[in-house]
Amino acid sequence: KSGYFCPENPNAFVDIYNSLYYHDRFKLCADFEEYMHAQDEVSRTYLDHNKWARMALHNIASSGKFSSDRTIEQYAREIWHVEPSKVPLPPPYEKRENGGK
Repeated sequence: KSGYFCPENPNAFVDIYNSLYYHDRFKLCADFEEYMHAQDEVSRTYLDHNKWARMALHNIASSGKFSSDRTIEQYAREIWHVEPSKVPLPPPYEKRENGGK
């Protein structure tokens, strides 16, 4: 808005600014300041290797209840009202019986 990025044409980005500031339907800028504060905290935490490793391990250990397989199975039953298939798929590198790759 100030023309900082294009001093020779200060209005060059005014449409982008207005779109983001007044018509931000995806809320890209709504919490940008909070996002920057959170990112600063992430950067500080990353410098503490032991803390970062503990947090990463805790995150991995806690992710089981959020597995995509469980989520898809729950959607199948509760949203789509179908029973999920239990037919195992072959690994992607194995040749299929129908000649496909």
